[in-house]
Amino acid sequence: DPDMPFVPSIPEDQFILVEEGDPTVIPCRTSDPNAQVTLINSLDKAVYALYDSKQGFIGNFPAGSYTCKTMVKGVEFKSDEFLIYILKATSQLPVEIEALKTVYKTGETIVVTCVVFDNEVVNLQWNYPGKVKEKGLIKLDDIKVPSQKLVYTLTIPEASVKDTGDYECTARHATKEVKENKKVVITVHDKGFVHLEPQFSPLEAVNLHEVKNFVVDVQ
Repeated sequence: DPDMPFVPSIPEDQFILVEEGDPTVIPCRTSDPNAQVTLINSLDKAVYALYDSKQGFIGNFPAGSYTCKTMVKGVEFKSDEFLIYILKATSQLPVEIEALKTVYKTGETIVVTCVVFDNEVVNLQWNYPGKVKEKGLIKLDDIKVPSQKLVYTLTIPEASVKDTGDYECTARHATKEVKENKKVVITVHDKGFVHLEPQFSPLEAVNLHEVKNFVVDVQ
């Protein structure tokens, strides 16, 4: 079609997510398989890469915006703009779980965090006693400086004894068959308590001028 040398692209094709180091396709396809197509970056410079009229330009491209152009009977046509985003993803999944404390009283707020390092393409699931009732509030912080980490925070307001149990986060790599899970045990007591354990007898004798220590273990 001389009036439509580039096959119209859908919005989903214009945003290209690529894992760091992986090749990708910039899908500016032509209606004429013999068309001469040039790839242009955001600086209006030509980018040299393998071209397939059925797929588009194939290669390892830096993050940024790209446009394709071609000539039809002396008239220049440009494709839609394509935006490439580079996502950091390692083959390993370093994961850490942390609870500020593991023993709570009824009515307190439980807070557990799960941190995934050096990966942006991760699916994370929580398993915990109150999950069936959807009691937990989950927040995600995507931190990029000084290094990449995803911080998932699970908050359980107004904890009860029924919230005692295993709190587990499972991270799965979005594109590779890799997963990692971490667990912490949380205990919720009906009320607070103090347990005293004296390390001396009910009756103790002390000589004059003698120094004597009385030790009590407190839990």
